[in-house]
Amino acid sequence: MSKKEKILIITGDAGEGYECLYGKHRFEEAGYEAIIAAPSVKRLNLVIHDFEPGWDTYIEKPGYIVESNIAFADVKTEDYIAVLILGGRAPEFLRHNEKAIEIVREFDKTDKFIFSICHGIQILTAAGLVKNKTVTCYENVRFEVEACGGNFVGKNEAVRDGKYVSGQTWQSHPDFYRMVFECLNEK
Repeated sequence: MSKKEKILIITGDAGEGYECLYGKHRFEEAGYEAIIAAPSVKRLNLVIHDFEPGWDTYIEKPGYIVESNIAFADVKTEDYIAVLILGGRAPEFLRHNEKAIEIVREFDKTDKFIFSICHGIQILTAAGLVKNKTVTCYENVRFEVEACGGNFVGKNEAVRDGKYVSGQTWQSHPDFYRMVFECLNEK
């Protein structure tokens, strides 16, 4: 690559810290420029979701802090070859952000890769982009996927459907990023 190709990472406060930093570093390690987009340019408070014995679902702890590079309002999708939508609790409020929805719809419309992990699928469901798609995500988001016409697959750590790659949780990173980089090597 002569000029570094860019990959957009969508998150916000309460984004999953491990998904954010792991993704950013994997892309940079491979020679891409990873740009973190959020509602505004600021320090983002990430979280750590983990699984504890005796709990029916994940627990949340404060995580790392990371700077966003660009506000959603300033994103030009033509500058990026793919988008990664992170999980955590950020998608819970970002799915109501019209600009975030517009961004992912534009990636879909221009037939670019869309990578989603964990709760990130909530942004895709809100954008109307999972209908007739086979995806995976955190198991307790399954209802939203199915209610929006998507086909949830829970037995796989990661799933590819055309230009879409989805993963269940940060524990899915090995399978998820294998698929992500297979996609990026196709372009």
